[in-house]
Amino acid sequence: MVVDFSKWEERCITALAAQGGDVAHDLAHVRRVVANAQMLAASESACVEVILPAAWLHDCVTVPKDSPQRPIASQLAAQQAVTWLREWHYPAVFLADIAHAIEAHSFSAGIIPRTLEAKIVQDADRLEALGAIGLARCLMLGGAMGRPLYTAEDPFCANREPDDRAATVDHFYAKLLQLEHTMQTASGRCAAQTRTVYLRDFLAQLQRELPAAPLSARL
Repeated sequence: MVVDFSKWEERCITALAAQGGDVAHDLAHVRRVVANAQMLAASESACVEVILPAAWLHDCVTVPKDSPQRPIASQLAAQQAVTWLREWHYPAVFLADIAHAIEAHSFSAGIIPRTLEAKIVQDADRLEALGAIGLARCLMLGGAMGRPLYTAEDPFCANREPDDRAATVDHFYAKLLQLEHTMQTASGRCAAQTRTVYLRDFLAQLQRELPAAPLSARL
């Protein structure tokens, strides 16, 4: 079944605008994830009738990163998305796969994507954490949460385990630099590798600007 998603797109935008979100999970973020998903879907020949609604609604329920409910945020989003899509009379044949793609997109949830479409939505969202956009989002969110940029004693986690609750730079080592190894599709891996180089270049430049940083910093 081929579906023209354009008539549902405005409903997604209206619903998301009413929901709000944090500084790193706003409507601009969603639009970029949709663009990433469209790019990957074209490369991987996947079902856009699943991918587009899943990408648009993957963050329709947002939970703060420091909330104990964070690991179930994607499941809550999947439930809300299916509720809306049913109300909007979206073809029911796609709903189970859409729900799974939304549930599996989250890093915190740890749900393994079982379908190509779920893999693409996960990759599309993770690309948002890398490159220039990923860097900007990381710094914005760290500032919004009141975290310092780095830990003065060991800014680049040279001699300690990273703790992204303590400093924003720690988040690079705790999560961001690992994401390229978690990508599910060939086109996603290629894009992630390029964007990860940008993050490593930023850390290298930051190290040059912090003369007290240990020379053994892991970049």
